[in-house]
Amino acid sequence: MGVDPMLMLSVVFIAVFGISAMSSLDNNVFVTKQSTWLIIAALVFIVSSFIDYRFLRRSTIVTIVYAGTAAVLATMFIIGSSFQGAQSWVDFGSFAVQPSEFAKLATILILAKYFSRRHMEIASIRHIIVSGVYAFIIFFLILLQPDFGSAMIIAFIWFGMVLASGISKRHIAALFIMALVVIAGAWQFAFQDYQKSRIVSFIHPLADIQGVGYNAYQSTIAVGSGGLIGKGLGYGTQSKLKFLPEYETDFIFAAYAEEWGFAGVIILFIFFSIIIWRLLYFASKGVTNFETLFTVGVASLFISHFFVNVGMNIGLLPVTGVTLPFMSYGGSHLVAEALALGIVTAMYRYSRTVHPDQLNREFLGV
Repeated sequence: MGVDPMLMLSVVFIAVFGISAMSSLDNNVFVTKQSTWLIIAALVFIVSSFIDYRFLRRSTIVTIVYAGTAAVLATMFIIGSSFQGAQSWVDFGSFAVQPSEFAKLATILILAKYFSRRHMEIASIRHIIVSGVYAFIIFFLILLQPDFGSAMIIAFIWFGMVLASGISKRHIAALFIMALVVIAGAWQFAFQDYQKSRIVSFIHPLADIQGVGYNAYQSTIAVGSGGLIGKGLGYGTQSKLKFLPEYETDFIFAAYAEEWGFAGVIILFIFFSIIIWRLLYFASKGVTNFETLFTVGVASLFISHFFVNVGMNIGLLPVTGVTLPFMSYGGSHLVAEALALGIVTAMYRYSRTVHPDQLNREFLGV
C-alpha cells in the first residue's frame, strides 16, 4: 500500500486552514514558522513511511523505546524549560521540543505490543490493570510537569485501546470507578491551583469571565459570532483585535470558526472524519493484532485531541492547552502526528504478507 490520497488530502486541507487562520491575523512570524514545521513534518512522514517497522513487534525494542521515553520525561524536572506554568519543553535555542508529544506514540506502541500478545486473555482484568500501569507511568510523569492536557490524552489513548482489545462491560464499569478515584486523587494531590481554577470555570464559566474564565468566554463568543458563513478571511474581530488569546494554538478552532462560520466548521469536521475513517479502515485490515492495535491507538490520539480542543473552544470542556491536529501552531505535535501517520503507512506497506511463524511469535513476544 502506498500513500492513501484521501488521508493525505484531508491532512493538507486542514493544515491550509490553520495557515489561513494565522495569516489573516497580520502575524507573519507564526505563518513562516508554521510553514517551516509543516515542511519538516512532511519530510518526516515521507521518510518514516518507507521504513520497515516490523522490528517494532520485538518486545526488546518496544521496552527500550518505552523506558527511554519515561527516562526523558523524568529528566524534564531537571533540564525542562517552563512555558505557561508547565516545565515540559527542552529548549535548544532556536527551537524547543515537547517530549510529551512523542510520549503519546511510545504509549501507543507499548499498549499495542502488550494487547497483541494477550488478546485471547483480555477477559482477565489483570491485563487491564497491567496495561493501565504502563499508561499511568507516562500519565503521571506528564501530570507532574504539570501538563494536564497531555496527561488526559494519554488516558484517552489507553481507554480507546482497551476498548479495541475487547474488554467486557463489567470491566468498563470498573474502569470508570478507577477513573473517578484517580481524578479525585489528582485533584487532591496533583492539580495546581490554576488547573483547579480552570475546572471550576468550566463548571461555572460566567463566574469569573475577567479572570480564569476569560479565555473560554472569548472563545465561545468568537465561535458564535461566525454565524452561518463566517465573517470572511481576515475579518474575525475577536481574534484580530486580540480579544481571543492563544488564537494560533489552543484557540485556532475559534479563530477559524469566526472567519469561516458554521459551513467552514462542517467542512473541517468532514476532513477530520475522513482521517479517522481511513485509520479505522487500515486497522480493520491489519495483518497482525499489533498493526491493528497500533493504528487504533493513533486514531484514538487524533480523536481525543480533536474532541478535547473543539470542546474547550466551545465551552464544553475546560481549557487544557490541547492542540488541534495538523492545524494548531507548533513543531512538536506536527512532527509527532506526521511520524504516527508515517508509521501506519509503512506498517501496511511492508505487512501485506506475514509468515505464520511471525503470527506465532506475536504471542511469544520475540
